[in-house]
Amino acid sequence: MSQINSQNLNSPRARNEIEFMKGYSAPLEGRRGYLRLDFNENTIGPSPRVIEAIRKFDLKELAIYPEYMGIKKAFIQNLNNKIPFNKIKIEEICMFNGVDAAIHSIFLAYGSKADDFLTTTPTFGYYYPCANMQGMNIINIPYENNNFNYPLENIYKILLERKPKILMICNPNNPTGTKLSAKEIFKLAKISKGTLIVIDELYEAFDNISIIPEVNFNEFQNIIVLRSLSKTAGLAGLRIGFAIGAEKIIKNIKCVTGPYDINSIAVEATFAALKDQAYIDNYVQEVINAKHWLKDELIKYQIKYHINGGNYFLLWPKNDSLKVEKELKERGILVRNMKGKNLINGSIRVSIGSQSQMKKFLYEYIDIDQVKEIS
Repeated sequence: MSQINSQNLNSPRARNEIEFMKGYSAPLEGRRGYLRLDFNENTIGPSPRVIEAIRKFDLKELAIYPEYMGIKKAFIQNLNNKIPFNKIKIEEICMFNGVDAAIHSIFLAYGSKADDFLTTTPTFGYYYPCANMQGMNIINIPYENNNFNYPLENIYKILLERKPKILMICNPNNPTGTKLSAKEIFKLAKISKGTLIVIDELYEAFDNISIIPEVNFNEFQNIIVLRSLSKTAGLAGLRIGFAIGAEKIIKNIKCVTGPYDINSIAVEATFAALKDQAYIDNYVQEVINAKHWLKDELIKYQIKYHINGGNYFLLWPKNDSLKVEKELKERGILVRNMKGKNLINGSIRVSIGSQSQMKKFLYEYIDIDQVKEIS
């Protein structure tokens, strides 16, 4: 008997969906000390109030399971401050150890073997292993033309004909920045009420396109919205995410989540971040200003690029993208290579930080890719 067969007999076998699937992985290790333009994180760090709250954290609390009602109410108040009608209720929110955990829980609660999962391509890679884990049939619809427009007609047609169980919409989309209006999303939700439509709003603050101020979850009981504090408030390392949706949807998702998934320090830091909305707003505006500056510079140097929504953009180097990525790292800058990804092969995705950070990036990139200003 071969060694492989012997090992198979001597260990439990996972479900077929797991044995044959490819998991999601990201190049997380060894990123400290660089200008981090690879993961779309906040590039300057959290509010001083957050740092002070962590420093003052009572270490005796580490021995006690965390409480969540207070932070839920604080998050809801933060949302409702921007909502004229249809205020969010406590029953319409759920907390997670990061939005990745929320996505995982949604597929656990709603995805079954042979169900259809509908999304676009290219988009956030973690959706796919979550669907594969449940044995779902994945339907990928490409973005359209050079502007990566959302394939509304094709999505609409599939919703009508196949009634998929889950539709994921990253809005704005990572990595293309493609945006959908609330009106367009509501139209999709109305034609297939048996489809759970998940709106991933991790980057909405950079374009002010959230559907939260307009959605009525009593009317749209098949919509759920995901939010995070990683991209704006600088809490990526503390892992906290939220899902907002109809009470029935939230109740079902809670059934497949753990009771103590968010740690006490993350809760305390989130309180502090929500109390300093001005800091978040100022950072978001700084990124928006840097994006405008950057676009003008890319045009001036005739660099092939694509900028739309979110705090990131795509550019296509003249030289091999892997070589450019490697040389940028040697100069202290991390970017994300899009090699092999549908429609954007050969590009790199660059997170947008402050204008001074983008000046540093562009200076090094121009030198590495031998770009010359066009007079």
